[in-house]
Amino acid sequence: MGEIEGTYRSLQTPAGTRLGAQYNTGISTLEPGQSLSSALGAGGKGHNKSLQIRVQGLDDAQEFYELESKADGQTLSSEVFRRINLIESDYFGLEFQNLQMNWVWLEPTKLIVKQARRKLTFWPMNTLFRLSVKFFPPDPGQLQEEFTRYLFSLQIKRDLMEGRLNCTENTAALLASHLVQSEIGDYDDIADREFLKINKLLPYEERVQEKIMELHRRHIGQTPAESDFQVLEIARKLEMYGVRFHPAADREGTKINLAVAHMGLQVFQGHTKINTFNWSKIRKLSFKRKRFLIKLHPEVHGPHQDTLEFLMGSRDQCKIFWKNCVEHHSFFRLLDQPQPQSKAIFFSRGSSFRYSGRTQKQLVEYVRDKKGKLEIASYDPFNSCSPFFHPVDSANDIPQLSPFNTKGPLCLSPSFQMSTLSLPGQAPSPLQSPILNEVGTARLEEDEEGRRKRYPTDKAYFIAKEILTTERTYLKDLEVITVWFRGAVIKENAMPEGLMTLLFSNIDPIYEFHRGFLKEIDQRLALWEGRSNAHVKGDYQRIGDVMLRNMCALKEFIGFLQKHDEVFTELEKATKRVKKLETVYKEFELQKVCYLPLNTFLLKPIQRLMHYKLILERLCKHYAPQHRDYDDCKEALKEVAEIAAQLQSSLIRLENFQKLTELQRDLIGIENLTAPGREFIREGCLYKLTKKGLQQRMFFLFSDMLLYTSKGVTATNQFKVHGQLPLHGMIVEESENEWSVPHCFTIYSAQRTIVVAASSKVEMNKWIEDLNMAIDMSKKCQEKSDLLLDPSLCDRSNRSSDEVSLEQESEDDMNSSRCSLDKQSHHRANTTMHVCWHRNTSVSMSDHSLAVENQLSGYLLRKFKNSNGWQKLWVVFTNFCLFFYKTHQEDFPLASLPLLGYTVSTPEESDSIHKEYVFKLQFKSHVYFFRAESEYTFERWMEVIKSAASSAGRMSLLVPKGPAEMNGGS
Repeated sequence: MGEIEGTYRSLQTPAGTRLGAQYNTGISTLEPGQSLSSALGAGGKGHNKSLQIRVQGLDDAQEFYELESKADGQTLSSEVFRRINLIESDYFGLEFQNLQMNWVWLEPTKLIVKQARRKLTFWPMNTLFRLSVKFFPPDPGQLQEEFTRYLFSLQIKRDLMEGRLNCTENTAALLASHLVQSEIGDYDDIADREFLKINKLLPYEERVQEKIMELHRRHIGQTPAESDFQVLEIARKLEMYGVRFHPAADREGTKINLAVAHMGLQVFQGHTKINTFNWSKIRKLSFKRKRFLIKLHPEVHGPHQDTLEFLMGSRDQCKIFWKNCVEHHSFFRLLDQPQPQSKAIFFSRGSSFRYSGRTQKQLVEYVRDKKGKLEIASYDPFNSCSPFFHPVDSANDIPQLSPFNTKGPLCLSPSFQMSTLSLPGQAPSPLQSPILNEVGTARLEEDEEGRRKRYPTDKAYFIAKEILTTERTYLKDLEVITVWFRGAVIKENAMPEGLMTLLFSNIDPIYEFHRGFLKEIDQRLALWEGRSNAHVKGDYQRIGDVMLRNMCALKEFIGFLQKHDEVFTELEKATKRVKKLETVYKEFELQKVCYLPLNTFLLKPIQRLMHYKLILERLCKHYAPQHRDYDDCKEALKEVAEIAAQLQSSLIRLENFQKLTELQRDLIGIENLTAPGREFIREGCLYKLTKKGLQQRMFFLFSDMLLYTSKGVTATNQFKVHGQLPLHGMIVEESENEWSVPHCFTIYSAQRTIVVAASSKVEMNKWIEDLNMAIDMSKKCQEKSDLLLDPSLCDRSNRSSDEVSLEQESEDDMNSSRCSLDKQSHHRANTTMHVCWHRNTSVSMSDHSLAVENQLSGYLLRKFKNSNGWQKLWVVFTNFCLFFYKTHQEDFPLASLPLLGYTVSTPEESDSIHKEYVFKLQFKSHVYFFRAESEYTFERWMEVIKSAASSAGRMSLLVPKGPAEMNGGS
């Protein structure tokens, strides 16, 4: 058959179809002299002719594809994506008009002829397939390829022209002006008029043409890629961004439109959105004939209205919308691609339809992994012995990593694997040493110097930037719960439905709010730095207005934050009651994305309020009262301080509960550690005097008792409780002279007397002070605490059999336990309990509270003591530990460095560091240098790291003056 010609125009669509849908004009595609029957016969039964299929790209150009007659939708899609070299293909799909003239998506797993031919007169060669964006991410920054963003901008252009992207004329003109800049470059009056005459961008273009040209004049110097990004940035804020209407009616017969987006289902009346149902609120979606049903969690609308019903035009329309919902939920919410259900042999009920592509999470990881491998391969393509060489097999797809590997922690993709070898002349780190490769660091140093000269130097800018960098980390921390943990419990169906609703209905709205807040801060900093060609010119070197607007909006979430007590309690109860949930919980904590104890992430929303308060205080202190930004910052501070004050007592209670539950999981031999009224006070390493001399023990001080434990060679890294001393009637005395042991003190209790030694004078004083304070508190307490331990472990006058076996451990066994942490729980070594054990120090609850205020994130340049170049890393400081990432987009840290016991200082002359804003970290022979980008950020990093280092006091090696013996248990 010769080349098919036809005209497709946007016409007024028949009733019941979407606004702006293309209408088939019915132009014949038969060759001269060819009859309809002969055309059908050419592709009918008994003939294995190939299919010639016409596909229209987003640039409106049409191409033909020849496929086998039994080709499925995936075959055509793959060929289209391959021909245009589209990497991020899962955002896109092919659509065509069915017999009802509705645009429907080509399903990958079904034959093309079965989808496009419903009657004999409807044959695929007469069908126009068009490439379209199927899934619109809320943030265009998630699109990693410039070509992908270009295609998205063409989709916005199509939606504008077809009337689908409803917006004001001013916004439409602004979008059109960026599209013109992308197509023809800088403004030229004659060229603009000629382009707009030939290319129609808006249905009402004539009346806004002058406005388009006026706005275009402001984009001089903007590259096509920047123009595409501006189009997406403007479009994503519109209510109709990515929206496709599906006409329906509610129970009262009111005409409405249903739509599905990344966050859930939306209901429109006209072009006004009247309701949104987040995925977290929805239990089930189904359809029965023409009725579309949304089953909600009971808490959303109360027990009497948990199912919403909408009437659509036909069963087919109902099913089309239901399929769109299934695919959107799978793409945006799931972590793994859903597996197809096995077909029933005799009977089946319901649809077997499943989404059959990569999820967004998998797609992002795939593109990053692909880029990372190409970067590494290009580093040394001829040296297969290079430790950084990982050849890319172009004949095969890159294997996908499952986000939840229940057999063990996540593995790093090859491009992000780190060396575990020690540097020359450097002893192995007591814990995991963050040794990353340093390829290309010399060039990086030059780029960093050039970047500093371009960016603002005002201190207010760097304070504002701290808001941005810490907000990025905060949002990632929320994703540990909203994305990763949700995926884990859904995959195993491990969490009771009521708890699912309680947990996610409280944290999802907070997460969605901060996604938008982060975008606002990012855009403002871009304007401040001069990186953005904003369409509105003005003075944007301020942050107070953004903070004030969002701090006021945070008031809406007080109710959610106040429910965190209930969330914590119910989650803890459920893990004890539901064995499957307990298993999923423990396995999830072994994943690298869960770089802190899981329930720590639940504290983040309330703790973040404290961060806003401290940063705003810093801004107000920096500004003079007459500064243009001062009033907004002052008012924003007032707003957030009010919210923080309301939640302060809740935060104290939750931090204590979090610590108790963390210890409960890490201690063997004690139950019900989270008993009401119990408060955690201090944890740390002390040396206990026994008949064999000084033995290392881990002590835990609470408001009603003192526990001491040992850490043997176990597969779980847990500590075993060996003694429990009630505080009631306890006496503490210094006893260095009596026992000839430095930093030694004696604890007298009703059950036994023990002698312990600290690593330093400072440590000894901290323990004695906290013990005496706790003893005084217990005297005032009217209720006596219950004995929580097995009585056989509590009241012993002689050493137990368990203790005897422990005391006979060799020094080699202890070292093995200390240095060879169990591989399956290596990240758990970052908890303060394990760090205190390895660094011979202690941490109090007040230290933990102070650490909350001193969280920090940002890019730093890192250099080892004996290396040459500097390496740029995204660094997060939290929980007394530095976590290192390649970029801020990474989902989990590549390495970590606990700071308890480290000293922080500026480099000495002998270090030969001739750069400004450099600080030095040292623990024994381990030395690292870090460079900050400004004086302010340098001072902030010094400040927060000093707060962590000072928690441990000064380190000193414990050398007993002589052996000693004493009666009593150990």
